[in-house]
Amino acid sequence: MGEGLPFAITLMPYDISDEKRDWYREVSARSRSRKAAARRGELCLSRAEVNRPAFRPEALMPERKRRGLCSLSLFSGGGGLDLGFERAGLQHVASFDLLDVCGETLKANRPDWKVLSGSDGDVSTADFGEFAGAVDVVHGGPPCQPFSVAGKQIGGEDSRDMWPSFIRAIQAIRPAAFVAENVPGLLGRRFDRYVKETIIKPLSRSYAIDAFRLSATAFGVPQERQRVFFVGFRSSAAAGRYIAPRATHGHQNELFSVKGRALGAREALGLEDTGFDCFAPTLRSGFTGPRKTTSILNSKASQAVWRQLRIWPNGVQESREAAVRFPPENGHFRLSVQDCGLLQGFPEDWRFKGAVYQVIGQIGNSVSPPVGYAIANSIADALSA
Repeated sequence: MGEGLPFAITLMPYDISDEKRDWYREVSARSRSRKAAARRGELCLSRAEVNRPAFRPEALMPERKRRGLCSLSLFSGGGGLDLGFERAGLQHVASFDLLDVCGETLKANRPDWKVLSGSDGDVSTADFGEFAGAVDVVHGGPPCQPFSVAGKQIGGEDSRDMWPSFIRAIQAIRPAAFVAENVPGLLGRRFDRYVKETIIKPLSRSYAIDAFRLSATAFGVPQERQRVFFVGFRSSAAAGRYIAPRATHGHQNELFSVKGRALGAREALGLEDTGFDCFAPTLRSGFTGPRKTTSILNSKASQAVWRQLRIWPNGVQESREAAVRFPPENGHFRLSVQDCGLLQGFPEDWRFKGAVYQVIGQIGNSVSPPVGYAIANSIADALSA
């Protein structure tokens, strides 16, 4: 999904009763009051301890030696694919993202990387001439909002549709392979014609293309997250050798699985055993919607799952210490941005820049790094054989 674009979304006013409006005002006022009390240290009355996560995403991505291949990143966002490709042994060439805060995150983690952000990172206007014929793999996630079931699903009619820009970059750079990530909705019947005409047709002249879905939990990430990947190779021989990533982890209840066991959200975050655990619902990106939200709640259905997990999906805090100081009224566990990063598959030492809503946006928009790692290895294996 790459970058989150700063487009305004106009919503129709809610048609609610005066009583309901008064209730919303009361809830808002109480929330403000509790936030102020939290800052004064008045809410954390017990000796609540900061959680110590058991999940180590880096263990899912053993660093590999250089593979003699290099990769360029488009719509880099928080760097999920960039990190996955780096740990798989591909040399980083450059990252492009329209948002300055994403560039700040990438530079903070990898000062030696070439990072283009703001107007310089705009894929729709960038001149890729210097990279032509000099890059082995181009990867990226064109913004998914035009195809997401959480949006209006107007595809190519949405001003945020960046697939044409991604395709222009591939045609200009002519890498040996490319990979593009998006939401599962893109492969639905509604967008069948769009995929064939806008994506497959212009690229199939030079590339053999495969498309498939991957689940983050299949690679050890404790979050229900399905994504679609398009992989293309210029060489028919490489395309013939290509094998899509195979699951490395089974469901936590698959007791006799020969694969690794993917942790549930509570176990991954190091929370006490309540008798119930499962994978976290898909994290919502803080860049979507009309407000600078600090919630990762994706739907009413996911709200029920968070409730069962006894994890509060709203009001994510900037640190675990701040989360402990601001316990939800219902006694559930409040998330920090570090916890959200872990649930997405980012190692603890990957630092995100920006306000909380911007950090959540970068996390929720990113490819889970262990999934990016699996994709990177599968492509490198086909190109190196």
